[in-house]
Amino acid sequence: MNKQDIIQKVHALGFSIEDYWLVTGGAMVLYGIKNETHDIDLGCSKRLADRLEAEGYLAKRYTDGTRKFEMPGNIELFEIWLFDHVDSIDGIPIISIKGLIMMKESLGRAKDKEDLTLIREFLTHQQKHA
Repeated sequence: MNKQDIIQKVHALGFSIEDYWLVTGGAMVLYGIKNETHDIDLGCSKRLADRLEAEGYLAKRYTDGTRKFEMPGNIELFEIWLFDHVDSIDGIPIISIKGLIMMKESLGRAKDKEDLTLIREFLTHQQKHA
């Protein structure tokens, strides 16, 4: 999915902008760090998680009590998954780049380490052209 695909799919969900934020690969695409991602991951408020569960969406519960929902269109929502703060791009709430770095560092998978390299290269390029 490219930037326009992500924007279109997220807007089509119809969620209140106070209740969700884009994270991981989708956030990297909106920032311009990557051109595409294979899925959309969102963090969400407890209020939205409660609403989704009440509407019949199945939730996977983690040991800390938070929930994960799988939505149509290759979209996953993770309750209260946020580092740092939320910014906005094209009307989409999105994790800050600092929060994205913190998230990727905490995940620590090989693909996250690759993403961290891309994020740092992006930030270096931005600083050179500022």
